[in-house]
Amino acid sequence: MQQLWEKRGGWGGVLTAKDGTVVAFQSPGGGNCRRSRDGGKTWDADIEIAPDAKGGRALVDETKGDILYVNPGAGWLYRSRDSGASWTRESVQVRPDGFGNIPKTEGVAAMQCGITLAFGKHKGRLIMPARVMGPRSSNAVEWRSYHYSTALYSDDGGAIWQTSKPFPVLGTGEAALAELSDGRILYNSREHMSRGNRFMAHSDDGGDLWIGAYRSPDLPDGARGTSYGLMGGMIRLPVPGHDILLYSNVDTDGGVMPKQVGASIATAREKVTVWASFDGGHTWPVKRLVYDGPSAYSNLGVGRPGTPSQGRIYLLFEGGPKGCHEAVQVVSFNLSWLLNGRDVSKFLGKAR
Repeated sequence: MQQLWEKRGGWGGVLTAKDGTVVAFQSPGGGNCRRSRDGGKTWDADIEIAPDAKGGRALVDETKGDILYVNPGAGWLYRSRDSGASWTRESVQVRPDGFGNIPKTEGVAAMQCGITLAFGKHKGRLIMPARVMGPRSSNAVEWRSYHYSTALYSDDGGAIWQTSKPFPVLGTGEAALAELSDGRILYNSREHMSRGNRFMAHSDDGGDLWIGAYRSPDLPDGARGTSYGLMGGMIRLPVPGHDILLYSNVDTDGGVMPKQVGASIATAREKVTVWASFDGGHTWPVKRLVYDGPSAYSNLGVGRPGTPSQGRIYLLFEGGPKGCHEAVQVVSFNLSWLLNGRDVSKFLGKAR
């Protein structure tokens, strides 16, 4: 485990540029990033993207090879053409959903990194999870039932972003999405108001309409026993012909219910863990504890074939021995470690 920042953050995510450079983002406290050019063994010094580059969401434009750090609700993106070493600002437009809402400045923070769609008729589309926070963009308890997860997508390289149809569960926010090999997109969302596991849904049209919402029987939404969920990460591993997904969150039964419906008790944020699915998210038969200590928000990233990052999985999370928001930590491992020596072919054979 390596510490990247001494304060809370890491919400901007972690990703791997096309040349294999691993880039981690500090948002929301500051628009900074750090890079590793040796697969995560060592990390370069802090790079300031810009003084106002806060609350953004990172993704790799797989068509152009650029890294984008985007906050459409604030009207900007920062583009890097050199794997995160330098950044230039561009103005963007964001179009509302059918309710007339768009994710505001806070609406793209605390999400898993976005992706470029690789399959189907929307191949090349940029898409990222986002959040509409209701009237006044407030996280106050009285407005939480107006929150909902959503997505932002762009078909022109990031100049114009369309807000998708709402995720079909109110009270949601802070999410992750992954494209499956058949072109469907799986959406995985935190929920802020009721006790239970993560909410899932999918899209058959490139991320505009989300349908079939259900609670995952396997994946916790923060500490079990509380109604106040927790940001987690989800990615698909680049294994051709298979839909291997990973999910990160805490794995503990220490949650407590608040007296007021929708209020916040963020207790028992500890034991950050990674789960694996080998059938596109239907089942999650594997999990392994990564850090047995205080831990909170987390993101996942994955390496690139033919680079020093090949085969590596990156978990960026808040935590440390002094508290769950003590610092931003990064851990790297591979699928073999996650399986704890078990043969991956046994799990692939059971996949749907």
